[in-house]
Amino acid sequence: MAEGANNGTRRPRPNLLITGTPGTGKSTTASALAEATNFRYICVGDLVKEKTLHDGWDDQFECHVINEDLVCDELEDIMEGGGVIVDYHGCDFFPERWFDRVVVLQTENSVLYDRLTKRGYSGTKLANNIECEIFQVLLEEARDSYQEEIVIALQSDTIEDISDNVASLTEWITSWQP
Repeated sequence: MAEGANNGTRRPRPNLLITGTPGTGKSTTASALAEATNFRYICVGDLVKEKTLHDGWDDQFECHVINEDLVCDELEDIMEGGGVIVDYHGCDFFPERWFDRVVVLQTENSVLYDRLTKRGYSGTKLANNIECEIFQVLLEEARDSYQEEIVIALQSDTIEDISDNVASLTEWITSWQP
């Protein structure tokens, strides 16, 4: 891809966003991809905790309420250089110019249910995340937020799916041209 998503920026390596409902394999995929490509891996959830980029705790959903402006300020300079893989379950607040590929991981509902219950999700938090996956909320959000040609959906039900996804994304990175 020459120009387009990054508004003609000539960074030497692409940036990727790995997004999807919690439990779809974002962290596993992103960390394996970073290892395979020597790209920098940033898990936004961890960054928010480490740098206190939040506005407190949401008791209902049992998570931090991230401050999107603080997150973007923290990442701005890092993203300019390219070679970054960002992992987060949302995508509509990141600047479009940051990413050359937006990957939405999707998981079959029964597989996702099992993964989330093993993490201790229950009640509203479990139901909301399953509903997000059923209604493809993250895929729609990505398509609404980024140019259609950079958004791809990948199935992430099994270890084999994750391996195949890492391989295909590594191939895409290798063939990417600024």
